[in-house]
Amino acid sequence: MSKDFYQILGVNRDADSKEIKKAYRKLAKQYHPDANPNNPGAEQRFKEISQAYEALNDPQKRKMYDRFGADYERYQAAGINPDDFAGSAGGVGGFNNFNDFMRQASQQRGGQSSGAGTPFDDIFESIFGGFGRDARTGGTQVRGAKGRDITRDITISLREAYDGAVRYVSRGDKRVKVNIPPGADNGKKVRLEGHGEPGALGGNAGDLFLRVSVEPDPRFRREGDNLTVTAEVDMFTAMLGGEVVVPTMARDVSVRIAPGTQSGQRLRVRGKGMPKLKQKGEFGDLYVLIHITVPASLTPEQRRLVNELRLSFGDL
Repeated sequence: MSKDFYQILGVNRDADSKEIKKAYRKLAKQYHPDANPNNPGAEQRFKEISQAYEALNDPQKRKMYDRFGADYERYQAAGINPDDFAGSAGGVGGFNNFNDFMRQASQQRGGQSSGAGTPFDDIFESIFGGFGRDARTGGTQVRGAKGRDITRDITISLREAYDGAVRYVSRGDKRVKVNIPPGADNGKKVRLEGHGEPGALGGNAGDLFLRVSVEPDPRFRREGDNLTVTAEVDMFTAMLGGEVVVPTMARDVSVRIAPGTQSGQRLRVRGKGMPKLKQKGEFGDLYVLIHITVPASLTPEQRRLVNELRLSFGDL
């Protein structure tokens, strides 16, 4: 049974783009693999949600899907215009799917000459209204259709996103090496040309796309090419100034703390973030989020001294 993308997203067929996007965000958050690390069913559901959103969020792809169903990408690759099939649904000219359509077309072509008036011409004339007719001979040319593209999800660590990574993907009896470039972020797609589903009638194979998901890191929060790290600063350094050592993806660095630094303040360290995708030698920034710490307990003498210090400031 073919997938109903509208049902997967839980929207009506007349839903507008805002409704579709809202439904996708809600479901993607619920079923994202990071939120369900031990639930393989959630990962499959997330893939279906992403596939449905990819089709319905794009107006042209949505029109193709509404005409041809889940096989729409193969009709699109064959250069078929959905407007040539206004009023039809669930297939083309009574065919259940793309393979049935192309198989029937191939059978009709077999043994026929390229001259005008062949039964194959009649089929294409009735279905396409002249689509595919050779202008010089009057014959019909069938274009081999590109195979369906395939999308798979892969997960990498933040370290791998920083350094770049290598993965191996099995396609049939082949093991394909995949290079993930430094700077890859969530949603980045790596294309492997010709490793999708085989084409029909001699058409090229589709492509394999690997969609990247970057695991959360315990030390850093990523925002595009920038990273944020929290630094604990004692109250004396915050008041008097000094330095604090913070980690980066490359090595630890020393950051100057100005006198009077406040908790929650963010300090920028230029060029210490993530590498910028396809921009060799360019990096985002590292933001240091200051968290001021105070002693958990004081001796009586320390308490007396701190109280004297407080009184010396008067009303702050």
